[in-house]
Amino acid sequence: MALVEETSVKVALETEASPDVPEGKTDYPFTASNNAKRLKNFLELRDKYVHKKVLFEDPLFPPNDSSLWYSSKFPIEFEWKRPTEICDNPQFIIDGASRTDICQGELGDCWLLAAIACLTLNDKLLYRVIPSDQSFTENYAGIFHFQFWRYGEWVDVVVDDRIPTSNNQLVFTKSFRKNEFWSALLEKAYAKLHGSYEALKGGNTLEAMEDFTGGVTEFFEMSEAPKELYKIMKKALERGSLMGCSIDVSQSCDKLKVTKDTKIRLVQMRNPWGMVLWKGPWNAKISFEDFKKNFTKLEICNLTPDTLLDDRSHSWTVAVNEGRWVRGSSAGGCRNFPDTFWTNPQYRMRLYEEDDDPDDPEHVACTVMVALMQKGRRKDRSKGAKLYTIGFTIYEMIGSQQHLQKDFFLYNASKAKCKSYINLREVSERFCLPPGEYVIIPSTFDPHEEGDRGREGLESCRSMIALMDTDGTGKLNLQEFKHLWSKIKAWQLIFKKYDKDKSSTISSFEMRNAVNDAGFRLNNQLYDIITMRYADEHLNIDFDSFICCFVRLEGMFRTFHAFDKNGDGTIKLNVLEWLQLTMYA
Repeated sequence: MALVEETSVKVALETEASPDVPEGKTDYPFTASNNAKRLKNFLELRDKYVHKKVLFEDPLFPPNDSSLWYSSKFPIEFEWKRPTEICDNPQFIIDGASRTDICQGELGDCWLLAAIACLTLNDKLLYRVIPSDQSFTENYAGIFHFQFWRYGEWVDVVVDDRIPTSNNQLVFTKSFRKNEFWSALLEKAYAKLHGSYEALKGGNTLEAMEDFTGGVTEFFEMSEAPKELYKIMKKALERGSLMGCSIDVSQSCDKLKVTKDTKIRLVQMRNPWGMVLWKGPWNAKISFEDFKKNFTKLEICNLTPDTLLDDRSHSWTVAVNEGRWVRGSSAGGCRNFPDTFWTNPQYRMRLYEEDDDPDDPEHVACTVMVALMQKGRRKDRSKGAKLYTIGFTIYEMIGSQQHLQKDFFLYNASKAKCKSYINLREVSERFCLPPGEYVIIPSTFDPHEEGDRGREGLESCRSMIALMDTDGTGKLNLQEFKHLWSKIKAWQLIFKKYDKDKSSTISSFEMRNAVNDAGFRLNNQLYDIITMRYADEHLNIDFDSFICCFVRLEGMFRTFHAFDKNGDGTIKLNVLEWLQLTMYA
């Protein structure tokens, strides 16, 4: 079976008290110990270069086109420079970070910059993403680090400070102060996280907000906004949530007429770049009615308990479940495909804490948010990956912990579902459901949608296990694993030797030398087969394919020698032995 796509389903339940550990698999990873470990790793690396008096050069994100683009070259001649080469007295942050430090450059990543501007409103959140004890003077070694929430855990991204320039000016994000560089370096770290600067072109502000906080995101189309939207916004602000809004440029601004005794609900907004202000009534504050009429979309990033790290009484209980859609097994498609829909992953949810709503004491329901995320698609854009059209459906169920079968879905209507299937990284929806037990069914719109990158990762693991699994159990014992690990380390050194441009690929023409270095002796026909089987359309072989090839060679040689009882270089197999050899190897 081929791995199709990894998914993450996050359920946030609105509560009125700070929760204990909720039921189900949970993630509260930003603990003091985890943070200290990441900081120690960065400090050790920085101090090493300080001691050597050498500036750090990041081998994983080199100053060349592979870090910039994957589809076409930008019509600018780039020169990568360190801030110390761009100006006198470079500073990391001057007088605290603010929205004026974020000026968009030649890259279409305004969605990211809007999220960064929003982040500057909360110092606690900001300095988690941007550790502040970094500078161009004290312990400077050309190395900086930033922290992002990545699919359930905080990751530390280390970069050098070589930034793309043209005519000695920063090409991408910059501060209005010519000697301030935190925003440019943050953008570089985020580009590294996704593989290149081009991977940041086009996106959704919520995506970056979530990567900066680990929060649960939702958005509202103003044309379909619920009547309690103002209350939702108020409660979100009480919880410290981040919010943003966007406006269709074709919209014109209406004016609201009021009398002396009219009570007006106001919304305060700001342009993240500080260049354009609201021209209607009340200047920076507009009426809520004007806000609904003139703005297109409202985005909210609800912060979870591990993000807040304080004693707020209003919070969310969060449970995270991870799984995958596997072609032919659990990639069943949406409800339009009843024969396969039931095979999708199924996640149980129990709602038991009712809302405490002083405005409606007879309200008996639990507010819950469900967010479905598809992983890794932005990073794999360079390999042709596109966002799948995804969504989810919720059914009420009682008692059963077994995987619900086809008949259940044929004879039971859903209790809730996302508004529509859509090709976004994350689809989320807020529901008010009666207390009870439910099952969430996430799916792609069509069945059997395939994610090639995930399939090859899975194939590499299976091949490696088959290579060292001498007893046929499908598992590795400690000695088998140690032997495998020593092989992988040796093959990795060979790969690095021939990856001269540090592109994480080697030319298929170099594969003959690499195979010889590993101790294999092959004929020309086998070298041709390796190129046809493992090289891409540009005749390059990436590390996954390289390892798969070497695992296959090692396994076939070992198996042959096991059958070669006389040591004369020939073996005799019956059909069952042949099938066993070729099917597992």
